[in-house]
Amino acid sequence: MKKFSFQAFLSSPWTRWTLGLLLIAIAAGTFPTWWPALNGWIDGTVTARKESMQESGGTDAHAEEGHDHALEGDGHDHAGHSESTSLELTTQSLKNLGLTAEFLRPIELSNFYRTVTIPAIVVAKSGRTDIQVSSPMIGIIQHVHAVNGEAVVPGDLLFEVRLTYEDLVDTQTQLLKNLADVAVEQREVARLEEVTRSGAVASKLLLERQYALQRLQSSIAAQKAALKLHGLSDEQVETIVREQRLLRDLTIAAPEIDSHSHDENNLRLSDRRFRSASFHTQAQLTEVVKEPTPLIVERLSAAKGQGVQAGEMLCTLSDYSALYIEGKAFEQDAPAIAEVAAKGWPMEAIIPSVSGQETVTDLKLAFVASAVDAQSRTLSFFVNLPNTKLRDEKTPDGQRFVTWKYRVGQRLEIRVPVEAWEQQIVLPVDAAVKDGADWFVFQQNGDHFDRVAVHVKHRDQRYVVIENDGAIFPGDVVALRSAHQMQMAIKNKSGAGADPHAGHNH
Repeated sequence: MKKFSFQAFLSSPWTRWTLGLLLIAIAAGTFPTWWPALNGWIDGTVTARKESMQESGGTDAHAEEGHDHALEGDGHDHAGHSESTSLELTTQSLKNLGLTAEFLRPIELSNFYRTVTIPAIVVAKSGRTDIQVSSPMIGIIQHVHAVNGEAVVPGDLLFEVRLTYEDLVDTQTQLLKNLADVAVEQREVARLEEVTRSGAVASKLLLERQYALQRLQSSIAAQKAALKLHGLSDEQVETIVREQRLLRDLTIAAPEIDSHSHDENNLRLSDRRFRSASFHTQAQLTEVVKEPTPLIVERLSAAKGQGVQAGEMLCTLSDYSALYIEGKAFEQDAPAIAEVAAKGWPMEAIIPSVSGQETVTDLKLAFVASAVDAQSRTLSFFVNLPNTKLRDEKTPDGQRFVTWKYRVGQRLEIRVPVEAWEQQIVLPVDAAVKDGADWFVFQQNGDHFDRVAVHVKHRDQRYVVIENDGAIFPGDVVALRSAHQMQMAIKNKSGAGADPHAGHNH
């Protein structure tokens, strides 16, 4: 019988594989029991070693290396800021770089529109901007209440005219005479009806008086219609009949632009002025409460004592609250204009100003001309331009003067979108700087700004489009200006010569 050898049993390959698998199974089964204690012992040993080396003034490269590897992959930089790619800025430095709260905002995804620039000019809205005020009747101007350049609102008194129109005066006179004759005839008819019933007077006489009364009433109706043709309202004519007096003066008020809720031309009797009544629904009353649009008095041609004819222009009122921007697109830009009209993309206007340039955003296309100009070979398109008041003051004598921000004839440029990129990281052009083949932005990290390499998909004179590839994320705070100065500061700090042309393209 062969003798059993324990040493030979352990040296057998099959035995080693079996014992190895058994040990692995035991370690896996008891992992929750022994791993926390072992992990705590390792952390305590590393911490004690690091504290001991710091107290002795030295550094333990192996302990720091172990700490970094233990924390690798948690998504945070616990090792601190890299001096070569980070800047610590004081409050004064932030002010010097212009990094106010406006330029330190979280990144947001937005739509970016690649644009072309087209020359344009501010123009009036035909039929809305200019309103001509004329005299509806022949007369002599007695008072001019408005002055050139003054701002008025609909309903304000502009002129008073003494009527000298003979036809109007004659018609009123004949109307009043016929009204008096009707009253006489009516009393005579009533008297004849009484005596005719008693047989004292023949009925033929009563019929003759009744026919005469009907002729007078027909003549009055015709004269009322003639007065309305002269410009009088129904209530004004009825007031003449009720008051039994001739019209003397005509008052001309500033008209409404789109509606006629009041009398623009008001007539006065020999000693009274009256207006026609206005009836409003509840919705109309709500609109009346709104502040009326000021109208600027321009081209005032009337003077006190001047005789005017019917239809003669007295002044022009201009409403500058809403204007048009007329763009002149060349033939190659016509498809872009058509696409903007089809998709409703917003436009931007660039207006020169004292401080440089003013950008008016989110402008909407109103309409595109139906024909190309035969001489310039350009296609006109019109964009709505809401206006704002820069000054609105009243003088001690009650005159109001308004100054508008945008003026007719003002030249500018308009940016027309030709391509849209949705949900992009769009930053101002000064937020990114180029160094060699790399582009960088500066992300705020506490009191430091870390330089982060990014991929720039597109760059123009105003914006850079950053690829959303994980280098920076929406919600991160980056410096939206002065990236070039911060890049030069990093280079100076590291001892490298600063390239004065860094971040600029020639």
